Amino acid sequence: QICLSLVKLLFYLAHSPLGSIVLLDFQPRQFVMVDGNLKVTDMDDASTEELSCKEDDDCTLDFPTKSFPLKCSMVGKCEGMNEKKNLFNAYRYFFTYLLPHSAPPALRPLLANILNATGDLRYGVNETLRAFEKVLHLYKSGLYLQKRPLVLKDYISLKGFRMVEGEDYKCWPSYSHLGCLLSVHSAEEAAAICNSQLQCQSFIITQHTTWTGRPLASFRSSWTDLIPDTNAVVYIKRSASSEKRL
Repeated sequence: QICLSLVKLLFYLAHSPLGSIVLLDFQPRQFVMVDGNLKVTDMDDASTEELSCKEDDDCTLDFPTKSFPLKCSMVGKCEGMNEKKNLFNAYRYFFTYLLPHSAPPALRPLLANILNATGDLRYGVNETLRAFEKVLHLYKSGLYLQKRPLVLKDYISLKGFRMVEGEDYKCWPSYSHLGCLLSVHSAEEAAAICNSQLQCQSFIITQHTTWTGRPLASFRSSWTDLIPDTNAVVYIKRSASSEKRL
């Protein structure tokens, strides 16, 4: 969410009515999340000036660990320098820390490609935004789950009950520090996640959703602490339920 929101902001800065805007003091402390959108808190160090040049050698974009040769345009300006400077700063201050974590395994190669492409400045901000929107579409639609074996059949569904809330085993990246609470596309994906965790014996799809609209699923190491709830369904591993009669 943070990275996508940042790229949308950089897209606007690259195509603003004032021209391409560069953030000269690009630091995480200069941004804040407001209603799920990343915003710049200080525009005092923003500039629309593109570096003047006479030849391509005048247009080297330097960072502490990398340098990038750019082109000198016909009008004597370093082509795309403001956009590329913003994008590489997004890569080194945000993408490298946030993109490698938390995504479903099927989407990690796509995020790794974004990471590598922005780190080498092979992508401009337009291509980066398109790549993020593709990942978001796959994530929200559940298309990344295609060609996976169906495992929900290995679970018994118990309607009209939910599990008592309380501390249980932890998992990464959980939305709760008390247990294992993850976003899922469906009960089928939740069943696959439960199968991948040795402690998991049951799960419930909660009424809570993430910013993408995906529901949160609570995974538990037991299924015995049940209370009535007409709107809930508990999914229990058949292997677990065979040990004790429902």
